[in-house]
Amino acid sequence: MKYAYYPGCSLHSTGIEYDLSTKAVCKLLNIELEEIADWNCCGASSVHSEERLLGLALPARNLALAEKQGLDTVVPCAACFNRMKKACFAVRECKNTREEVSELIDMDYSASREVIALLDLLANRLKVEDLKEKVVNPFKGVKIASYYGCLLVRPPEITGFDDPENPRSMDNLMEALGGTALDWSFKTECCGGAYSISHPHVAEKMLYRIFDAALAEGADCFTTACPLCFLNLDMRQAEIIQKYDLKRQLPVFYFTEMIGLAIGCSPSELGLEKHFVDTREFLNGFFSGAVREGGK
Repeated sequence: MKYAYYPGCSLHSTGIEYDLSTKAVCKLLNIELEEIADWNCCGASSVHSEERLLGLALPARNLALAEKQGLDTVVPCAACFNRMKKACFAVRECKNTREEVSELIDMDYSASREVIALLDLLANRLKVEDLKEKVVNPFKGVKIASYYGCLLVRPPEITGFDDPENPRSMDNLMEALGGTALDWSFKTECCGGAYSISHPHVAEKMLYRIFDAALAEGADCFTTACPLCFLNLDMRQAEIIQKYDLKRQLPVFYFTEMIGLAIGCSPSELGLEKHFVDTREFLNGFFSGAVREGGK
């Protein structure tokens, strides 16, 4: 299977471990990823709220490049996926929008190929049994809080691959890896990432509620598919623990890192040493030395 690969800005910078783990896992699962040449930012951070047409044109340009390659596009980042699906949807729904976008990006874009979230690809479009056969380090006894965030499965009429209130794709993956996916109530609540700089006190309260809910259910770790959610949960965890007197840390993993650990990748291959919350205690406790090397 071959797909056009759109890493987006985060996976080449603050979310580089997501990129590393995505490539490592896809290689082991015989999925070929061809990075889109000359890709540009999808505009998820602000452009779409300022100028509708430009907000469509930025993601559409990337999809037009993939369309020229004759490939469907796989997108790991939740925000990038959301923007690209909306662009694809808008172009398919309206001929005038297609013409305007094509003129702005100086190439034709007909939205003839699919935009696929990496989570959807690995959880729903591959055979779960094929993944189970590759598991060498099962997450036996590990309680996992799958955190989807607010962009990955909403709005459902556009994202289209899971329930917007109680998604299960990531949960099913974690169970295929031998873990216990927690049934908890904050899996799609916003982490406050957009407020972390401008209104940190608001973001802190939102994060605290997520941590508190996960801890109340006995979670051993978080797993997510969004670079901004990951950064918010991982980097800001120490200050949340101190401010709200939480009793323990919860390591945060991209779902691709979890897959990688389960199917035999080393922590360094997956970029675990780049995490803020140390993962070594977690790895030592639940893998009993099965993982080839420790990782922060």
